[in-house]
Amino acid sequence: MARYVDVTVPGPVIELGPGTGPVTEALIRHGVAEERLILIEFNPDFCRLLQKRFPKATVIEGDAYRLQAALGPMVERAAALVSSLPLFTRPESQRLALLHGSFDLMHPGAPFIQFTYATVSPIPLRNRDFDAEVSPRVWLNLPPARVWVYRKGENA
Repeated sequence: MARYVDVTVPGPVIELGPGTGPVTEALIRHGVAEERLILIEFNPDFCRLLQKRFPKATVIEGDAYRLQAALGPMVERAAALVSSLPLFTRPESQRLALLHGSFDLMHPGAPFIQFTYATVSPIPLRNRDFDAEVSPRVWLNLPPARVWVYRKGENA
């Protein structure tokens, strides 16, 4: 997931559903400065753990599906958004709203990066106004996983 983040693009990198922080660690190893990370986590216990593990990151206890309310006013456009949310647990309309709301917070062309165990895109691809690419299946992950990358379409 981290390799899809261009560390040369300015602005924060927003992570949704960081849990205990394995993707956060990968982002830092990839070269994202900890100070650039905004971690939005719903579980208060995970928030406390994240604050201890990543003291320079901004940890927000909040609902990723109410992203703009959780973040408040953002001065700088985000470089990327990385999500480990279980999107299939939400209705299609909420998944699309999350994606489009994220695009509004990011630089043009910035990636919305989504982890999934599913064999299909967690964001519906029909009637889309965004670009999508998928990684090869990661067989070393158990169960095997994929990474989908969505970008706002040029005509959107």
